[in-house]
This record gives sequence, structure tokens and C-alpha cells, in this order.
Amino acid sequence: MSPAKRPPPPPGRTTAPLPEPAAYTLIGADGRPFRSATPGALAGTRRGRLYGRLDCPSALRALARGGYARHRVFFADEATAVAAGYRPWAVCLPERYRAWKAASS
Repeated sequence: MSPAKRPPPPPGRTTAPLPEPAAYTLIGADGRPFRSATPGALAGTRRGRLYGRLDCPSALRALARGGYARHRVFFADEATAVAAGYRPWAVCLPERYRAWKAASS
């Protein structure tokens, strides 16, 4: 048996493309995960509530050792990470960390 096919559209009409499924899970400003079609720009860890660059050497070493992968989260941008209650990672975002530290003192 052959698989069922979609009938052709009526003359003069085209079929709309099917939406692509969301492939990434990001954390929103409310701290809740949501599905996104675009990858996150920043990564973080739920345990320490830290965020940093995706290419952060410290994070990459921890991941290579098998650390914190299950606690890793992703954010669309810095404003979302801050709104969700995360702080900058001092290793890969030292200027932002210093500004955060000075503001929270």
C-alpha cells in the first residue's frame, strides 16, 4: 500500500508550507522554558544561575569533563537572562560581571 497523499489544491490556489517545528528550548524572561526555532545567543547553568557566552572556555571545559550538561540553559539575549534572574559569568563576561557586582553591592 502506498502512503496517503495530500490532494492537489484547487486551480489558482497554492498550498501553504508547513511550519517547521521549533528545535531549541530557551528560557524566557519569566524563567520558564519555551520552544524556539532559533538557537540561544547565551548559555547558562540553572545551579549557579549564571549566564555567559556559548564559547566560554570555562563552560566548554566543564562540559568536556561531563559537568553540568543537564543543568545547562539557553537564552535569546542578555536582557532575557537578567530578567530571568541570572547573573553574568565572571570568566567569559568580566566587564558585565564587574558592573553587576558593583550594582549589587
